[in-house]
Amino acid sequence: RNMSSAGPEGRKKMRECEGLIDSLVYYIQGAIADHEPNDKATENCVCILHNLSYQLEIELPESYAQSIYMQRRNISNNDKTPGCFGTRSRKVKEKQQDTPLPEEKSNPKGVESLWHSTLIRIYLSLIAKSTRNYTQEASLGALQNLTAGTGPMPLAVARTVVQKASGLPSIRAMLHVSHPAVKKTAVSLLRNLSRNTSLQNDIAREVLPDLVSILPEGVPGCEAACETTASVCYTLLNLTQSSAHNARLLLSAHGLPKLIAISINDSNMFSKASRAASVLLYSLWSHTDLHSAYKK
Repeated sequence: RNMSSAGPEGRKKMRECEGLIDSLVYYIQGAIADHEPNDKATENCVCILHNLSYQLEIELPESYAQSIYMQRRNISNNDKTPGCFGTRSRKVKEKQQDTPLPEEKSNPKGVESLWHSTLIRIYLSLIAKSTRNYTQEASLGALQNLTAGTGPMPLAVARTVVQKASGLPSIRAMLHVSHPAVKKTAVSLLRNLSRNTSLQNDIAREVLPDLVSILPEGVPGCEAACETTASVCYTLLNLTQSSAHNARLLLSAHGLPKLIAISINDSNMFSKASRAASVLLYSLWSHTDLHSAYKK
């Protein structure tokens, strides 16, 4: 577990170690089958896999990446990717929808297992069944790592989490735990998932009211809470900027008074949350058909 956090070279060596990843996955599967998701060894295994999934798509050897994405279209590196601010361009949306997904192997070995649907379902199972905070956080963190990029792998993992494995209810439950790091990682994962335009309506329907419910009534109490609040706001921004229906959902969940209270804070320490709330409010105002409802 310590070695897996030693940086890019350490991760590379461990990913290349024959049988290591397979053994970790095998152990976790056995622990779940035996109804023992809370033992320390399972926590260690998940934390290792979490670390090995960090920057996975970037760090894969070029030849290996090409073999995974045989169907991948040539997309210029100069294309702009959507950020937190501003609306998405039509080209970006079309590219995201049309990107072919990597074909999944029925019997993955080694590094192939790290983004395979089998392991994704294991993470979701641990999130639902384990009561160990480090195991929950590592499982959420691994999924966060795997959905962090803009290539075919993150898109495939996101679709598996939301549509194939029906993972949103388990992630939603983590928004309401008392452990701040677990909650923060769950929000960060949802923020990654919400960047995928094809999944936004599913995510909004399942978790938008919950996201609004965990927003503070005013200024967040500490820096960690400030970061979580900012991340919630950017997730809501992704879900609402292209959908008046989702913006109305936010309104129905009584999100507007909270956002206004957060946005007017002047403290430098909490400016990240304040700025995020302001950006979201600005975006919500672009839905002109909702102006009268906002004013009420």
